[in-house]
Amino acid sequence: MSQSINAAEVAAAFTEAFGSTPDGVWAAPGRVNLIGEHTDYNEGFVLPFAIDRAAAVAIKLRTDNVARLRSSYGEAPTVTIDLDTLSHETMQGWTAYPLGVVWVMRQMGIAIGGFDLFLHSTVPSGAGLSSSAAIECAVATAFNELEAAGLSLNELVLVGQRAENEVVGAPTGILDQSASLLSTDGHAVFLDCRTQESKLVPLDLAAAGLLILVVDTKVTHAHATGGYSARRASCELGAEVLGVSALRDVAAADLPEASGLLDEETFRRVRHIVTENQRVLDTIAVLDDAGPVAIGELLTASHVSMRDDFEISCPELDLAVNTALAHGALGARMTGGGFGGSAIALIPVAEEATVRDAVVHAFAEASFTAPDIFAVSPAPGARKIS
Repeated sequence: MSQSINAAEVAAAFTEAFGSTPDGVWAAPGRVNLIGEHTDYNEGFVLPFAIDRAAAVAIKLRTDNVARLRSSYGEAPTVTIDLDTLSHETMQGWTAYPLGVVWVMRQMGIAIGGFDLFLHSTVPSGAGLSSSAAIECAVATAFNELEAAGLSLNELVLVGQRAENEVVGAPTGILDQSASLLSTDGHAVFLDCRTQESKLVPLDLAAAGLLILVVDTKVTHAHATGGYSARRASCELGAEVLGVSALRDVAAADLPEASGLLDEETFRRVRHIVTENQRVLDTIAVLDDAGPVAIGELLTASHVSMRDDFEISCPELDLAVNTALAHGALGARMTGGGFGGSAIALIPVAEEATVRDAVVHAFAEASFTAPDIFAVSPAPGARKIS
């Protein structure tokens, strides 16, 4: 299957797997976070946009209580499970994402019975582009319609987040699911993670002669393990010492005083969150005033803060950012939770080949794994496609 989702191909794959026709096909996109990293669980501000790569699920309801799940990932066998046995122990591997959503919705009193499900995704896994949230949002959108559950988009965001937190075990905020569910073509989503209020922000890259190039470093990361949890703990410690409910409540003007109250590492973690929140607000103001051509410096400043203060970059990400900037990018930064994944570069369309070639060459020179490089544009959110 191609990188763009073809509903007929997904439905045909369902029929081949299960011998019947699905009730429908639903898709939800991955996302690029334009700016605002690790601010979401600190009740701050983020500015993601949905990308034109998505997860799609074909689903047919059954009359029993059995779920059968199949995916296009390699030669994975069909997973069969009695829904009454759903638990953290029985939801494993890739099926934890769709089954986690079903588990959460059943906990909410939505009577989801048996079903057959086929998953196909074009969002790279482990690349920091929210492949997991894309699956969760596609499944939540599907069952919201199939069961006439009547949940709002904001409620579906929380369904996906609960599945991620409670089933998958990743302590993420609402950024990824919000981008996947709330986006529209040609816009980013400005999200206040405290109030869950959102607004669409025009991001017409094509009209400005620009594109965003994603450099998937192939350094995989997993939010359920390692550094992500440690960073979240640092932020919680900083908020506790500073006497605020979340770092959202700390202003840039408070940082000099904070430096005297916190240990050096915790202070740097706090400084990233405080300055990153301001960069999100500044980016929206610049987009409104001068358009996307003027936001490059803010993107690059965000990367420097993540590299030096939050310490979530890696040599591959730094090389991608620095090489892109040296060959015509207006701005560049790592995107996603860090410790691997992808960098993004805002570049004039005319410079695409130059930047691509330079990054590929730089990675080869450094003996890094060859990156996957592709352009993305702001795309619509989760929806039924067949």
